[in-house]
Amino acid sequence: MSKKIIVVDDSPAILDSVKLMLDMEGFEVSNYEKGSEMFNSLTASSKPDVILMDMWLSGEDGRDICKMIKAHEDFKSIPVVIMSASRGLGDTAIESGAIDFIPKPFDLGEIVEKIRYYSGRTE
Repeated sequence: MSKKIIVVDDSPAILDSVKLMLDMEGFEVSNYEKGSEMFNSLTASSKPDVILMDMWLSGEDGRDICKMIKAHEDFKSIPVVIMSASRGLGDTAIESGAIDFIPKPFDLGEIVEKIRYYSGRTE
């Protein structure tokens, strides 16, 4: 059974490249450009194994979306990884409940490695 990954970024190019790489690795990937849209799509019966989310989304702060996820009883156990070009804000990402922070520009191999690790997929 493939692991479900949600990627949230307001850059279509980043969404496409990350989705392509994760698809090739056998993950089931859903993309969203807005954090609020992604949050509203979450259901207790089909939770993702990992959420990879940009910190700065058009008009939204990924840290706030992460706090919403972590405050919800059904979703608080979902590992959230926040990425950002603002390298100095890694601590604030962790403080918001994220399990990890990836600085941009990122290496796609690093993303795959972290997604594998946090999704519990060992192959």
